[in-house]
Amino acid sequence: MKIGIFTDSYFPQVSGVSTSIRTLKEDLESQGHEVIIFTTTDPRADNDEKNIIRLTSIPFLSFKDRRIAVKGMNKALKEAKKQNIDIVHTHTEFSLGLTGKFVGYMLGIPTVHTYHTMYEKYLHYIANGKVVKPKAVKIASRYFCNRTMGIIAPSQQMKDKLSSYNIYKEIRVIPTGVQIPERIAGIRQSKREELGIADSELVLLSLCRLSSEKNLDKLIHAFPEVLEQYPSARLVFVGDGPSRKGLEELVSELDVSEKVLFVGEVKNEEVNAYYQMADIYINASDSETQGLTYLESIVNGCPVIAKRNDYLSGLITQAGLGRLFDKDEEIGQTITAYANLYKTSDVVTQQEVWDDLMNEISSETFGNRVLSYYRQIIENYYLQPREEVKLRVNLLEKIKR
Repeated sequence: MKIGIFTDSYFPQVSGVSTSIRTLKEDLESQGHEVIIFTTTDPRADNDEKNIIRLTSIPFLSFKDRRIAVKGMNKALKEAKKQNIDIVHTHTEFSLGLTGKFVGYMLGIPTVHTYHTMYEKYLHYIANGKVVKPKAVKIASRYFCNRTMGIIAPSQQMKDKLSSYNIYKEIRVIPTGVQIPERIAGIRQSKREELGIADSELVLLSLCRLSSEKNLDKLIHAFPEVLEQYPSARLVFVGDGPSRKGLEELVSELDVSEKVLFVGEVKNEEVNAYYQMADIYINASDSETQGLTYLESIVNGCPVIAKRNDYLSGLITQAGLGRLFDKDEEIGQTITAYANLYKTSDVVTQQEVWDDLMNEISSETFGNRVLSYYRQIIENYYLQPREEVKLRVNLLEKIKR
């Protein structure tokens, strides 16, 4: 099968969407399928990448580290026709998403869409939230999703949100999987030495984009409470983003600068080393829809402390996997209680539970589920009345002439 993936966000842009797409691409290719990615240009990109079609783009408004295509629909159509793709899989509701719909329509092939983002949490990036309102998100999302053959939601939480938009097309919950990494021999010690951290120090890791919706300020406000019990504890932020300066200022105000480290953005292939050198991964965000960093942390053997939601309640089921909190003011207490538990007892996850979890969240399971959905979408598509498909083919022939 040949799959055309259309996305505004892909590497070298680091994001959960980029990681999810790469994971899917690699697993589908390992099964013998071919994946062609249609995405935006990027000054940092390798323009010789195989099966990556980049369309002219510009930075997206105040979200400067993301880009949006401004032209290239005909180029995309030409390339998709040349590649003879079987299905279009869109991963954005913006420029490349619309391009993917155009390509699918013109070639008479089915489209499926993954809805990644809770946009209500990001409206502040557009004129400080004064222009685009939640109602507009609902209308636009309903219009886009109801004009595809099926929707993939990475979590039940996202499916429930889409259902509230009155979307009538099938919404299939398929959680994004992660590759199960190998343990890197000696990485805990070597990475800590590189960062100037002693082996005995309690390391709390935050690995994400440094932006307001991640609630990273809540972690910093809670950190002094942790230091009361663990004076040598360290808080390590891996990632970059628009909130970095403000977070550094907050660290200075609370007089914990010597205990907090901002590493900056790291390459995707380096993240496992950071999880494996840390003691606890912490996250206060309530905007996550895929939870990739939670999964990455767990498969690297680093327990998770995070804000409770339905998804995490089903994931963090044993003490060895981590602990959840309900209110922001509980962060510090939850961290210290969990650290004390590990200090005084041998907390492990039952092997049977661990094996089942690793299978459930693996990239292989993710790829198989998406592939199964592709086949269902394609089968259902070609059972449609053929008159509509004939109209598309005739329109394409007119454009060629």
